[in-house]
Amino acid sequence: MDVAALSKILRENGVVGAGGAGFPSYAKLNTRCETVLLNCAECEPLLRLHRQLLAKETEDIISAFEEVRKAVRAKEGIICVKEHYVDAIEAVTSVISEYKDLKICTLPPVYPAGDEVTMIYRATGKVVRPGGLPIEVGVIVYNVETIYNAKRAMEGSPVTSKLVTIAGEVKNPVTVRVPIGARLSEVIELAGGETAEDCVFWVGGPMMGVIAGKDAPITKTTNSVFVLPRESYIVNKLKTDNKVEMARAAACCCQCRLCTDLCPRHNLGHPIEPHKIMLATACNNFKDVNAFLNTFYCCACGVCELFACPQGLSPRKLIQLVKGGLRANGIKSENAVQSAVNPEYELRSVPIDRLIARLGVGKYRAKAPLDNGKKTGFDEVKILCSQHIGAPAKPSVKVGDRVNEGDVIATAADGLSVNIHASIDGTVTAVTERAITIKAK
Repeated sequence: MDVAALSKILRENGVVGAGGAGFPSYAKLNTRCETVLLNCAECEPLLRLHRQLLAKETEDIISAFEEVRKAVRAKEGIICVKEHYVDAIEAVTSVISEYKDLKICTLPPVYPAGDEVTMIYRATGKVVRPGGLPIEVGVIVYNVETIYNAKRAMEGSPVTSKLVTIAGEVKNPVTVRVPIGARLSEVIELAGGETAEDCVFWVGGPMMGVIAGKDAPITKTTNSVFVLPRESYIVNKLKTDNKVEMARAAACCCQCRLCTDLCPRHNLGHPIEPHKIMLATACNNFKDVNAFLNTFYCCACGVCELFACPQGLSPRKLIQLVKGGLRANGIKSENAVQSAVNPEYELRSVPIDRLIARLGVGKYRAKAPLDNGKKTGFDEVKILCSQHIGAPAKPSVKVGDRVNEGDVIATAADGLSVNIHASIDGTVTAVTERAITIKAK
């Protein structure tokens, strides 16, 4: 299969990055690629669906990964797995001898090993420039579930469901496949429901997740939902007020540099220096313009504020505030100077075990066994038209239309976009530019 044919399949079947920002998978395909990486590093602590899926659906995932490698004519494909994911490594090892251009790269149990810029360096020794794209160094990165979805798309099945790990304050932590658009509250019931009062729904991992309402829908990028006590450390940290954090930075930041010294991107030679933005924002110091402009190179991993800072300040929050302000005023990142990789790079990596202890989420480190059969019984789904980077898909159905699972309900817009499909059989009950609601038959 050539790139054009594969690109068409992925776009029409709605395949996007199954996690992160949801970059449309077809747009990554490029014959300049020399190496394709399969990301099985579960960047965030507590997440596990990718390793579980790779161990269970090994043949489908590796064969599809090889199909992608051949389509872009890459010289090699590298399966990147953390060294303690024993089941996934054994499963891949059992089949990889059939693929002469594929190999395994084991990664240390550190955060953020799953960040694609970090992974590219660990797997290939190449450094993506600040603000650059992986293809500039001849690399494409896909995560495990994305490649699994690509395999199903090649067989004619569009993306209509999502694997989600449900854990935290629930009776039976589990990883299940649910229809896209299902309500979080209904999905939580698949894990036996909540076991504590006054909790919040935390979507994503503990480092980069967000709080969502009970009626929020599952999307193509929802990897996990944790039920967490409202007064837990990471919940309180997320809810702090920007003005308060700025005042705390002005009063308490001692410029110890730990936030910068442990910053993963800084240690790869990118010019992001959290301690400088702390000083510049807290003191209204506009003389150091680069401190503000370099916020564009922050990957928002959260190491600076959730692990490094000895005083519990919030560098990431202030960085995101500055970055948002710059973008709102039309200011873009400039060509930054790339420095050498820090020779102490390995020593400044954050061990997953220590990170979990620091975050206070060790009790939620559950096995959450995988059930890859799609769950049914959902009465209604609300499917967002924008579940990916780029232009939202355009609704192609109207209220009263009967649809079946897999039918196109929103078509890819011009530019970077993909189709959106019905995730259940039913009747369309609401249509807006933002979302389409389907009531089950």
